[in-house]
Amino acid sequence: MEMILDIYKLPYDPRFPVVCMDESPKQLIRETREPIWAQPGSLLRYDYEYERCGVCNIFLASEPLVGKRTLKVTERKTKQDWAIFIRELADLYKEAEKIILVMDNYNTHDPSSFYEVFQPFEAKKLWERFQFVYTPKHGSWLNMAEIELSVLSGQCLNRRIDSIEEVRKECKAWLHHRNSKDAKINWRFTTDDARIKLKRLYPTIQC
Repeated sequence: MEMILDIYKLPYDPRFPVVCMDESPKQLIRETREPIWAQPGSLLRYDYEYERCGVCNIFLASEPLVGKRTLKVTERKTKQDWAIFIRELADLYKEAEKIILVMDNYNTHDPSSFYEVFQPFEAKKLWERFQFVYTPKHGSWLNMAEIELSVLSGQCLNRRIDSIEEVRKECKAWLHHRNSKDAKINWRFTTDDARIKLKRLYPTIQC
């Protein structure tokens, strides 16, 4: 936890950009009856019954100090999907010497995934582009990409959507709008704060 908080205090350096990455499922749901649309004095009303149309996955990476983010909507969230997304992320930072990537310790988020998708030479080359920083167990809230996914859900996807194509369309529009605003996250939680507010997590030293 303290290592991640120290990383968030680093000044901006394009040679070593700090990028936060996370993923989130989105359930695809189709209406079984036509909703009654909102009118003056009356909110949108829809039937409680619905039809499940599967699930898609949203990969999102955010560079908090710059206010830029990228995302990709996939049908699955396998090791292969993650590895391909990370390669695309590396291509966005071609000028960087090393990308500091903050993410949770989900089992697909492992360099071994590269070797299941790419040739060994390419896999190793891609691995060397990154410094992986993992959030601790039960500490995914330290990943600022979670905040971005929450904003995406609240502003764009907090309703019934029945196709992955529509999810991609909505996410693309949201991404363009938020990036055009250079929207940043004002992260204020520091190591000093953690040692006070999360004192229970630290071992008790007996003299």
